[in-house]
Amino acid sequence: MNIGIAQINSVVGDFPGNVKRILAAYRECLDAGAELVITPELSLVGYPPRDLVFKSQFVPKCLQALDYLAGEIREVPLLVGYVDHHHPSHPGKPFRNAAAWLENGEIQHRVWKTLLPTYDVFDELRYFEPSESCQPIVWKGHRIGVTICEDVWTEDSLPRPLYDRNPVDELSAKGIDLLLNLSASPFHLGKPLLRRAMLGGVAHKAQVPAVYCNAVGANDQLVFDGHSLVTDAQGRLIAQMAGFRETSLVINPFASVENEVPLDSCDAEQLYHALVLGVRDYVTKCGFASVCLGLSGGIDSALTATIAADALGPANVRGLTMPSPYSSGGSVDDSFALAKNLGIRCDELPISSAFETIKTTLLPVFDGKPEDVTEENMQARIRGLMLMALSNKENHLLLTTGNKSELAVGYCTIYGDMCGGLAAISDLPKVRVYEVSRWINREREIIPWNTIDKPPSAELRPDQKDQDTLPPYEILDGILELYVEHHLSADEIISRGYDETTVRWVQRRVDLNEWKRQQAAPGIRVTSKAFGIGRRMPIVQQFAG
Repeated sequence: MNIGIAQINSVVGDFPGNVKRILAAYRECLDAGAELVITPELSLVGYPPRDLVFKSQFVPKCLQALDYLAGEIREVPLLVGYVDHHHPSHPGKPFRNAAAWLENGEIQHRVWKTLLPTYDVFDELRYFEPSESCQPIVWKGHRIGVTICEDVWTEDSLPRPLYDRNPVDELSAKGIDLLLNLSASPFHLGKPLLRRAMLGGVAHKAQVPAVYCNAVGANDQLVFDGHSLVTDAQGRLIAQMAGFRETSLVINPFASVENEVPLDSCDAEQLYHALVLGVRDYVTKCGFASVCLGLSGGIDSALTATIAADALGPANVRGLTMPSPYSSGGSVDDSFALAKNLGIRCDELPISSAFETIKTTLLPVFDGKPEDVTEENMQARIRGLMLMALSNKENHLLLTTGNKSELAVGYCTIYGDMCGGLAAISDLPKVRVYEVSRWINREREIIPWNTIDKPPSAELRPDQKDQDTLPPYEILDGILELYVEHHLSADEIISRGYDETTVRWVQRRVDLNEWKRQQAAPGIRVTSKAFGIGRRMPIVQQFAG
């Protein structure tokens, strides 16, 4: 049996556009000899639709699109993800996360998702009612188990058991010879490897080949990396599709395999491609054509500009370098060198006179008070004003350039360098910023090596260095990973060999700056726990543990 896997990039709520994407991929698979075509979870809708499903016409328009799509499908079936109604006379949530088997102009079968995740970035129990039973689809002598994303993430693959049902076991008990999964599994570092192990284990346990079609593209803060998979009945990987781009593949999952497909790409490469895809889709799906950003000569803005130029093309990226009295000449030179390497426009707008004017204006209320962080923040806010003005005047989306390490401890200025519509690298720890930047320069200098090699500095006071007020980034990022991503207490982190004073300082800074992060621009999630959609901490709280 030749199965077509349509790894497509759906746009949330764009039913006409998603129908076109699905049909184009379906026909591409037909041309390659597919006998059955599978698409990702909620491919007709885009994932996640969130509270759009509560809009009175959202699900009816989805079902209209499904009927139209069914009318375009002939003898080669198409499996498509969509949102269905739950029967209004039955208790429970109003909708179903569903898959439809389309064949010969009609909806022949409907399958509903059984396991509804409500953890991390997922909130499906808010909307959907689970399937009450799992039944194979019989087609041309095959008994096919159709599952949707979480349905294959059983107790062996999750950190702890979350469900009292196992859809694959239920299907296996009724007899299947093929397992299909429609998925919208968001990326974080390590997730492609985790999926590979998960699907191999499921296939081996069920003793059937498994075909896993994952979404690709980005919606809001989530990036879907594709990397769709096919395993044989022993759980060996026989195909892995490309990551971070739309593509299709026709494959016979029953074919014999001698060697497993090797893994490709390093961490830095995956992070870079995830961020490029995240920026491209966020900007274009929001209706923008171009972006602007501040270029400080530092590594964070350099990496952000490089990502943007790759995502949108150099002509659609506009940089401003805005030296203050404390900016070094080298920082300005590095900004222009970067712009030249990327082929983007960069203009210089010094802020020294504006800074002096504001300080003079504030003298009546600041008279006699020494300069402190207030004056440092003024410089960041002047730059934010300049960038927002350029954004407004030329309809650019403004990118902020802060990294996860800074955002975690509040080493950023609200209404200053935090101004913007997208925080491109806000889930990338500083150590990873360097790692990705060096990967970018693996063949030639794109980010100036001086930018990578010099000590990081905000340059808001004379001879300032980040390490004047922050622990070394290797130590800071290690503590942050344990505290933010793994939820360990300060005592548990200290027991791993970290200095107690440093750990408690970092913990306190993270907790105190929740108010600031909740006003930040949305960021692109690339770690297992980003600030934003998957982390819901109260601002007003007094727990220190």
